[in-house]
Amino acid sequence: MFDTLSDKLGAALGDLRGRGRLDEEAISRAMREVRLALLEADVNFRVVKDFVARVRERALGQDVLRSLTPGQQVVKIVHEELTELMGTGDSRLAFAGRPPTIILLAGLQGSGKTTAAAKLALLLRREGKAPALVAADLQRPAAIEQLEQLGRQIQVPVYRRATSDPVEVVEHGLVSARAEGRDVVIVDTAGRLHVDEALMDELVRVRQAARPTNVLLVLDAMTGQEAVAVAEAFQERVAFDGVVLTKLDGDARGGAALSVKAVTGRPIKLVSLGEKLDQLEYFHPDRMASRILGMGDVLTLIEKAEAAASEDEQRELEQRMMQGEFSFDDLLASYRMLKRMGSFKSVLGLVPGLGKQLQGLEVNEKDMARVEAIVLSMTPKERRIPHLIDLSRRRRIAAGSGTTLEQVNQLMTARKQMQKMMRQFGKGKMPAIPAGAGMASGIGDGAVASRPRRKSKRRKKSKR
Repeated sequence: MFDTLSDKLGAALGDLRGRGRLDEEAISRAMREVRLALLEADVNFRVVKDFVARVRERALGQDVLRSLTPGQQVVKIVHEELTELMGTGDSRLAFAGRPPTIILLAGLQGSGKTTAAAKLALLLRREGKAPALVAADLQRPAAIEQLEQLGRQIQVPVYRRATSDPVEVVEHGLVSARAEGRDVVIVDTAGRLHVDEALMDELVRVRQAARPTNVLLVLDAMTGQEAVAVAEAFQERVAFDGVVLTKLDGDARGGAALSVKAVTGRPIKLVSLGEKLDQLEYFHPDRMASRILGMGDVLTLIEKAEAAASEDEQRELEQRMMQGEFSFDDLLASYRMLKRMGSFKSVLGLVPGLGKQLQGLEVNEKDMARVEAIVLSMTPKERRIPHLIDLSRRRRIAAGSGTTLEQVNQLMTARKQMQKMMRQFGKGKMPAIPAGAGMASGIGDGAVASRPRRKSKRRKKSKR
């Protein structure tokens, strides 16, 4: 969602980075470009005006102008102001001292509220909680059935009741949750196509009955400034504690994420980054600011890696790599860990310095899946001892995996290069990354893995 904004901010600030000295004219020119970039990203006009004014005032300070790296100081200021714009502090939810903690989700139809309820339940279950869902959306057809289906997928109970009164449903759900020892109850409420009195009256009644610990407003990030207008309308009648932004993986301009905190005063608590039920995460303004400015996000990368593999798996794989061993079993294990972390491109985008290099990169997930198909076509012994794989075995592996002999050869070469890198790591050396070591591009259609050229050693015949 922020790719275009990131590119334009990078271009606006790029000229400042390379300058040894800054003057007012250079800063004013850069601020004009920043203002245009934010407006084109559909950020609220008042928010843009205040943001640019604050950055300009700080950038013209003596500490920046006299700095040895004034351009970097301005980028630091922009990062800090972006973080402030999206909300500082912890985005974690509040939990009741005496269970259950009640979380009420509100929002319009089509914002992804029901799916967000299931995603939140899964997130909390993985944190050791015992969540339950209450199907209080009695307006949208099949909303209850959808929530029950999602509940079965994530193994979380869903409470419903045959009535037309959502308050009765909520009261029944709370009694059932307490009886079953559930410590978190997530209430999915009804929405409308637009904000109206009937919706607000119903939400007020449900809120009074539920007495929630958290009220979260679910907003569709794809709707841009419309999402901010919806947040303002809800704020007037149903005070909410935070925002859940859905569809942040879309190709909209991202203005809602940069405007909603400044306009409503309520922070973004959670963001949905995909359609899968495990693609909901807590929102960290400082990390998002780093991503927007192309600085990567190391902390999120570490968290994803820790969640993708158990401590035993990480320790075993690390030990083998430090010993310079990298079999096809190791390759398969690391590939599956990477797959659990999300899309290959999104994971690489978290690595500092790779943002610019990823522009225009199209990672075909089918190419990634070929790696797994080839490795699984090997016998356990071949995966464990790769040097056993001769030409006839390679042909058998290619036929069994539905790939070509060339693609199998390319993967064999890539594994050798990875093993060489691991051995250098084990010796405490920083290895040079060899061309063609990338698994995604190494076996793609028409891709050619680079191989180091061998110098021919010919002995000169001595003249007698």
